[in-house]
Amino acid sequence: MSLMNDSSRRPAKPTDGELAILAVLWQRGPSTVRQIFEVLSAERDLGYTTVLKMLQIMTDKGLVTRDESERTHVYTERFSESDTQSHLVKDLADRAFGGSALKLVMSALASKRASRKELAEIRRLLDEAGGGK
Repeated sequence: MSLMNDSSRRPAKPTDGELAILAVLWQRGPSTVRQIFEVLSAERDLGYTTVLKMLQIMTDKGLVTRDESERTHVYTERFSESDTQSHLVKDLADRAFGGSALKLVMSALASKRASRKELAEIRRLLDEAGGGK
């Protein structure tokens, strides 16, 4: 399933705040506003009504679904973490790097130091993509 906004047929890009909510849903699974609020408010100064409003917006954007069968509504992400990450990376590569995966990777490696373990995993993935050693 692609990250598409049903009303405009353009990708719905989550904001930073929406990504924080999605991270809670990816970690915890379907959750109520109260449960999401409790996780987020431990990390930042945030009001319950702010979380509720953000979830309403996210529902309208098609980023989450809302189960209204019980008195307490339960929210679920519509897209997996990996699907969302792939969509955001593709969008960034297209907009900022002219679609070049090489430029994107080189910039990422130059801007944030990778651990030895991460570099070994990158080498392994490159070997796999290139048909092995």
